[in-house]
Amino acid sequence: MGRWEPDARGRLARAALDLYAERGYEQTTVADIAQRAGVTERTFFRHFTDKREVLFDPSLTLQETMVAAIAAAPADRTPVETVVGALQTAVAMLEERRDWSRRRAAVIAANPSLLERELLKLAALATAAGAALRARGVREPRASLAAETGVTAFKVGFEHWVGEPPAQDEAVQEPESPARTLADHIGEALDEIRALTATPRPLG
Repeated sequence: MGRWEPDARGRLARAALDLYAERGYEQTTVADIAQRAGVTERTFFRHFTDKREVLFDPSLTLQETMVAAIAAAPADRTPVETVVGALQTAVAMLEERRDWSRRRAAVIAANPSLLERELLKLAALATAAGAALRARGVREPRASLAAETGVTAFKVGFEHWVGEPPAQDEAVQEPESPARTLADHIGEALDEIRALTATPRPLG
């Protein structure tokens, strides 16, 4: 692959994920990624701070989009609906990257340090959502509880979305059975949370 080819950032991301899947995250170096992508190590560091951030690069865009959607949400939505609706808007960027998301999830699940990083990113997402709700006038602890609930629905929905067998969404679909989107899965996760809170406590 020639060094002159465009979209170096995209090539680096694809090369890194391929190598992490083939060799393992720990066994892959920045030099390996740059060589596979056909660029220099200097080019790699112009796009990413380290090899870990290749996997978490979309997180900031997701957070920024969510915060903007919370600010623009209708005033009649509950705080939880506001966060979940904002996340459903923000994840449109991931809908066309389902295979990449599946492979990324497998790489992260195989490495404890990456799992820790994933949890930190989710915590940052909840913190940003809480701040955005407070900016809309939602008081504590409601803002934080709504933010955490919304991000939990996102986390569970995302796990179900990437965990579905490819045959359910990439193979030939029946016309009356369209593939469920990530936004659908997030909404279903929120419904499950609501069902939990609506369940009567057993007597005794």
